[in-house]
Amino acid sequence: MISIKKGIVKKIISEKADICFVEVDVEGIVSKAVNYNKITGIINVDDVVYVNQTARNLQLGTGGYDFVVLNTRYDTFEYKNMGHIMKMRYAPMQINVLSVEEQDSPYHDVFNDFKGLEGMPVIVAELHSMLAPTAMVLKKLRPSAKISYIMTDSACLPIYFSNTVHYLKENNFIDTTITIGHAFGGDFEAVNIYSALICAKEVAKSDVTIVAMGPGIVGTGTKYGFSGIDQASIIDAINKIKGNPILIPRISFNDARERHNGISHHTVTVAELVNSTCTIAVPKLKHEKEILLKKQLENNAFDKMNKYFVDVEKYRKLLHNVKDIKFTTMGRGLDEESEFFDACIAAAVYCSDLLMVD
Repeated sequence: MISIKKGIVKKIISEKADICFVEVDVEGIVSKAVNYNKITGIINVDDVVYVNQTARNLQLGTGGYDFVVLNTRYDTFEYKNMGHIMKMRYAPMQINVLSVEEQDSPYHDVFNDFKGLEGMPVIVAELHSMLAPTAMVLKKLRPSAKISYIMTDSACLPIYFSNTVHYLKENNFIDTTITIGHAFGGDFEAVNIYSALICAKEVAKSDVTIVAMGPGIVGTGTKYGFSGIDQASIIDAINKIKGNPILIPRISFNDARERHNGISHHTVTVAELVNSTCTIAVPKLKHEKEILLKKQLENNAFDKMNKYFVDVEKYRKLLHNVKDIKFTTMGRGLDEESEFFDACIAAAVYCSDLLMVD
């Protein structure tokens, strides 16, 4: 159920303000590990630490990392944080945060006075790999647009783990991050999707918001057993408070699994479960691929959605010309899964057309 081993830190691989990647020798075998500085303290070479090896032993998608759960250099460790909202509640590593809507927050009254999102576009994405291409294309098309990213707690919980988010923030492709539920580490913490959307609109003053989980989607090969299914309730929440939801379809023509061919069964299931409506931005493709997409969109599940086809040809260069970040999904890049990234471009272009900020 859980595997925790003692080891010695041999090397600091890289470090940012809140996260450090190290090499740890456990019983003569050296492996990579992640240390969250605000949870287990600053880490140094030769520190004796305990690491959680469970996910790596199961060969799960944590990038091959173990996680430091205790550094024996500290007899006690305290990182004092404001706020009374607990995340990872009742777990051994529970932490307190200052939630943007709680009573001690300077923004508390904003949430009581809130009337609606006034049609703010909100792009809903299933995979974390959709975040960078969508945000970057949108920012290149609308440089003055303020973009918030809401990270749900459907996958990775600490936002610090995402190199993508670090890159997007550092290079001003996203302006504000908001972590909800048990996810933590954003510029703002929020209890749920409703308060996060309100925060994006009223506190961060965003023009558009992108909602997606962090790295590490869970799938089981069953109709309903995937963590991205929360897109349906997110779309309904956006509509409930008068936003304008835009869904990125998950599209692939290079996935060995038949259920993900063309429009993924994940997107179809989300469409079936949505109780309201949204726009689904679909890239125009060529020949048999477009025929397949249009046939799939005839599924009754999509009847309630506004289908918007986008010619993305002239926008592809906005991603292909990028040199300092690598776009991948499920280990495949721009050339291998061009249609996947075309869907992200389509959503960004459609959203750009909605914005009147430039």
